[in-house]
Amino acid sequence: MIDTHTHLYLEQFSEDITDVVNRALEVGVSRCYLPSISSKHNHSMLELEKKFPGFFYSMIGLHPCYVNENYDSELKFVKDNILKHDYKAIGEIGIDLFHEKKYLEQQVYVFEEQIKLALENNLPIVIHSRDSFDEIYEVLKKFKSDNLRGIFHCFTGDKQQAKKIIDLNFHLGIGGVVTFKNGKISEFLNSIPIERIVLETDSPYLAPSPYRGKRNESSYLKIIAEKIADLYNLELSEVSKITQKNSLDIFGN
Repeated sequence: MIDTHTHLYLEQFSEDITDVVNRALEVGVSRCYLPSISSKHNHSMLELEKKFPGFFYSMIGLHPCYVNENYDSELKFVKDNILKHDYKAIGEIGIDLFHEKKYLEQQVYVFEEQIKLALENNLPIVIHSRDSFDEIYEVLKKFKSDNLRGIFHCFTGDKQQAKKIIDLNFHLGIGGVVTFKNGKISEFLNSIPIERIVLETDSPYLAPSPYRGKRNESSYLKIIAEKIADLYNLELSEVSKITQKNSLDIFGN
């Protein structure tokens, strides 16, 4: 299994990261992709990748919640550093209108600039969307092409939105929400081709049931995969095999 979205470089894991990694390995997680938040966390992310070679793979990008009055210097950091490391994607990027609407114009600009950067460097993008599906969809439509690809991280939308995303050549990142009783996506997810789904935890956030509300970690990916197997009436091994292929098709081997 591959965790396509986990923030194990954050301070919540500073005391027991080796144990966290070992627990993930024990349940069959073979690699994890680390989405960037801002320049502040870039060093700790790359250090984690260096500490566990072949297990962690980093992205670069500016998270929409970190777009504020200094967005230009943060965007410059992404542009200046993209070629200084073998980053696997631009992410996580997007628009967030849940936390802050003040910088919407800047969020859209930064999102578009990072999409351009991804296309220029033939990299996938990993999208953060919260209360902003329509705004993000309008941006993506402008850049629609065979080269534009990636993951709609933490998908919690409806069936119509899922199909719109897939039509734009994106995959759905499915995490702990699929295990929630009020998650809703479990009601229609099996109508979406499993070839368009990847697994993620978004650790330390959004832990699946029965750990909801506690610190999430990548070993919990197995719980998410088991729920997917149940929804699609497939063996866990088949879900692992298919979603791993999907992930590698996006990020490369």
